[in-house]
Amino acid sequence: MKVFKLLCMIVLTALTGACTSYKKVPYLQNSETVDLSQLPKSLYDAKIMPKDLLTITVSTTDPQAAVPFNLTIPNAISLSQSNNLTSQPVLQQYLVDNDGNIDFPVLGKLHIGDMTKTDVEKMIQQKLQPYLKETPIVNVRMVNYKISVLGEVTRPGTFTVSNEKVNIFEALALAGDMTIWGQRDNVKLMREDSQGERKIVELDLNDANVVGSPYFYLQQNDVVYVTPNQKKAKNSDVGTQTSFWFSGVSILISLATLIVTLTN
Repeated sequence: MKVFKLLCMIVLTALTGACTSYKKVPYLQNSETVDLSQLPKSLYDAKIMPKDLLTITVSTTDPQAAVPFNLTIPNAISLSQSNNLTSQPVLQQYLVDNDGNIDFPVLGKLHIGDMTKTDVEKMIQQKLQPYLKETPIVNVRMVNYKISVLGEVTRPGTFTVSNEKVNIFEALALAGDMTIWGQRDNVKLMREDSQGERKIVELDLNDANVVGSPYFYLQQNDVVYVTPNQKKAKNSDVGTQTSFWFSGVSILISLATLIVTLTN
């Protein structure tokens, strides 16, 4: 009977450990305690940084008037004309230099570092007023807005974000979410700002307060690293370890049942 009690205690301890591990799995725990009304109401808008690739288009009711302000690829235009095809000219991309500048047709060097797309659009509109009879439509897009997700995720890799806005959970979704071996309370975010300063920030995704973190929304070129837990670090063969754990519990339960049967 003492052996039976011992086996029961072992099984109970194993099951209790499994419940404790489960508490580390769900995201955004205790979300009812988070006061969302205290979070900033403004929408996130990415800022332009060195080495960003941009497309900038200028449009007016008179297409010819806007031609000098659109940086196009001559070869693409001549090819289209030679084949008598009607198509939009291919735009060249602007590479933001380390000082946050670009060279814009007619206007020359423009400093756009640390500005949002909306700010850049308004600035170019104002600078073009002396050259045009109407206020042009200026559209700025980031071509290389990308983030990288590494570590304990299903599909690690680098992902281009077309809408230029992504939060930490959306980034994990792009990578197929964390595996069961990832530490939800120890996700590392690596970031380099416009001045070249690097930082590593630890995020606890179990804590619902993460939605109010200044690092909740990712910037272009951010790297997210999901740290593996201790079990994965000790044994990289997940399938074998999981099978061994369940086999061990099954054996203990079978032995307990056998002992009860023999003692009755």
